[in-house]
Amino acid sequence: MAVQPGDDSAGKLPALTGANGRFGESGDGAEPAHAGDQDTAAEASCLARPGRPGRAGQGPSGALLPGEWVKADARGSAAGAVSPPAEERLISAADAQADSATGALAYPSQPTLLGGLRSGRGPRARRPLRGGRLALAAAALALTCTMIGGVIGGYVALHSDQARTDPSYSLGTVPPALNSRPASSVAGIAARVTPSVVMIKVANGAGTGSGFVIRGGYIVTDNHVVTLDNQVSNAPLEVYFSNGTSVPGVVVGQDPYSDIAIIRALGVSRLPALSLGNSASVEVGDPVLAVGSPLGLADTVTSGIVSAVDRPVQPGLTTGTSPEVYFDAIQTDAPINPGNSGGPLVNAQGQVIGVDAAIDTLGANPLTGGQGGSIGLGFAIPVNEARRVALELIRTGQATHAVLGADLSANWTGNGAEIMPARRGSQTVAPGGPAALAGLQPGDVIVRFAGQPVNDADTLMDVLRSAAPGARVGVTFVRGGEPHTAVIRLGSAPS
Repeated sequence: MAVQPGDDSAGKLPALTGANGRFGESGDGAEPAHAGDQDTAAEASCLARPGRPGRAGQGPSGALLPGEWVKADARGSAAGAVSPPAEERLISAADAQADSATGALAYPSQPTLLGGLRSGRGPRARRPLRGGRLALAAAALALTCTMIGGVIGGYVALHSDQARTDPSYSLGTVPPALNSRPASSVAGIAARVTPSVVMIKVANGAGTGSGFVIRGGYIVTDNHVVTLDNQVSNAPLEVYFSNGTSVPGVVVGQDPYSDIAIIRALGVSRLPALSLGNSASVEVGDPVLAVGSPLGLADTVTSGIVSAVDRPVQPGLTTGTSPEVYFDAIQTDAPINPGNSGGPLVNAQGQVIGVDAAIDTLGANPLTGGQGGSIGLGFAIPVNEARRVALELIRTGQATHAVLGADLSANWTGNGAEIMPARRGSQTVAPGGPAALAGLQPGDVIVRFAGQPVNDADTLMDVLRSAAPGARVGVTFVRGGEPHTAVIRLGSAPS
């Protein structure tokens, strides 16, 4: 499977009787009272007699009750509007009748407040109030209604304004800050791992990758990080730590076959190191964290699970990465993007189980300006392989890789990997080599190797490069249509 290396780069009030300043209109169609209408509405409610529905001033029979007071507008209106009256006075029922007879009340349909006149009807026989008592009672009544109306109107207006805000509202107290996290939590693991992860800038920032510190202050990263995908060599390096400091770095050794490189940060010591785990014990579903500097964003932590193991990848087939890179990868859905390469993939114990190396995309190459990014298919070099290579690079400056001792056919289209048929004057199986000693011959088709199924030559190379030189592995091959098995002791060659 060809993949990309993953680096570089308010409420309404109910209608009140007398809304909008019109007394007596309490039927359908009354408009909601505005804040400025509340005094008038309150006055109307004070003057109105309990239990008298409909138009103010009309009892159940429509008769004017003796001794009751009405409000007359010198201008009058058939609609009863008071907006505002040119002259307004209080008259008794008897006076209203008397005035009507003399023409003082010129509007037969004049609506009144409480016990009004109705055309053709006079007051019932009851002695009305007269003289000074009349004026005094009228003044007291008007004053009382005005005061009550003002209080009610002010209350309604105040609470209408407060419908949108509440000065007493609270979300409660802030809970105590969490000063620590469980060691086994994602946050706990990240806190322990991040100080050991570095960002590596190559060729004055032309490319960016990641790395992590191991015992002795050495830093593990990918070879394609320090070579800018096999485009440069001996490029200047700058190592950035999680505390914001940076120092120059130098290459100790690099292996284009395994895509592993070792560098050192100059002028620093006692760097916090990460523990290396065992990639042979990794299972699908194990929780993992990827730590690094995707797109130059240092100290980025993403989480996920192991999606697959022994996934054959060849990143060099579609990018500038060394075409010799083959490995059986740990696949993860933890987001990995360009710049994550060389960073650690750690397990729930904070141990490194892989070195982030490649991502798969939907066709766009992020290294050539495409918009490719994480789609949940990231690949890491198993740490057991990285451990072996790192030891060799630190000890000798170079690494070795396993060899089969046979040439593989590039034109074979069937299942498995075919050992190239013999040609005149050439050997496709090295005499005395691992394949020859195991009894393999030209034309044999290898279908299983080191316990892994082999679909083609690339998958065989993935398994072979993931194995240690000198290891003994089982092989199943087909010759003349018949399956055979053998054990091969792998050879070794310098990278």
